[in-house]
Amino acid sequence: MRFPFSLVARLPYPSTAVQRAIAIAAVVTQGGIGVTGSVVRVTGSGLGCPNWPTCVSGSMFPVEHPEYAALNQWIEFGNRMLTGVVVVVAALCVIAAWRIRQEHPQRHRLVRLAWTMPLGVVAQAVIGGMTVLTGLLWWTVAIHFLVSAGLVWLAVLLLHAFGEGDAPASWRIGSGDRALLAGIVAVLYAVLAAGTTVTGAGPHGGDPETPRLQAPVETLAQVHGGLLVLFLLALTVFGARLGRAGASPALWRRYALVWVVALAQGGLGTLQYALGVPEALVSFHVLGSAVVIVALGAMWCGARDRGPAPGPVPAGPPEARTPEPAS
Repeated sequence: MRFPFSLVARLPYPSTAVQRAIAIAAVVTQGGIGVTGSVVRVTGSGLGCPNWPTCVSGSMFPVEHPEYAALNQWIEFGNRMLTGVVVVVAALCVIAAWRIRQEHPQRHRLVRLAWTMPLGVVAQAVIGGMTVLTGLLWWTVAIHFLVSAGLVWLAVLLLHAFGEGDAPASWRIGSGDRALLAGIVAVLYAVLAAGTTVTGAGPHGGDPETPRLQAPVETLAQVHGGLLVLFLLALTVFGARLGRAGASPALWRRYALVWVVALAQGGLGTLQYALGVPEALVSFHVLGSAVVIVALGAMWCGARDRGPAPGPVPAGPPEARTPEPAS
């Protein structure tokens, strides 16, 4: 590991603004790839590129094909190409975290979180290939989405990790509140998982020939909505406990943001169902789910303190600042 380590050491130390920009880009790209994936699904373009990793047999790019419309091919191909942007941002996360750790060796957690970005891309590439090769079976699409949701959460943690220290978490809430907060996160993931079953049984399978989940959409939607109600009830209880504990204004703002985006997402889902699941609202609903994850992740990070991030260092590579041994 000495060769890449020495190359990274020659890079300038990333400023606070650069660190934040890279981490925000990670949040945006991890959430954005899920939204573009939903566009692929609702436009029936999931098999526009029927092969993996090539688009069609013998070509990495869309070509005229009697079975696949050119527009569907380019929509699916465009989604694959966006993965390249995700890869670049993930690599920048690792490089920035690694460079910081060279100056501050205690920053192991920051580097571990940064590595989840490229590792997640690899996992999603494998899952994406499996999804295409199985003909877009609904449960493979569900796995694809749920992994993407987890990566958005990790990107939010990484964003906060750049701006905080690596001390053990000192919680600003009591142990019972921490358990409740963890439960809220788990319920949100259950809401997302239930949403994938509604999608699996619904009209947008990514391709007209894709087998659908054989279950009543109405029942699945009720389960999905019931879990959202449970999420909001747990959030209400958490807010009441914050009031008794005298939470900080910053934590209250993050709590209020979760409420705003969760209610907006719930209202959008209700409208989507009432209108017969129009294509545009599906993609907005996927975007909304990413926004809810980001808001809840921010509240999670705001509920604990890991100390301040290490301060800036003098300019120049590390070897230039190492004092010469006494003669």
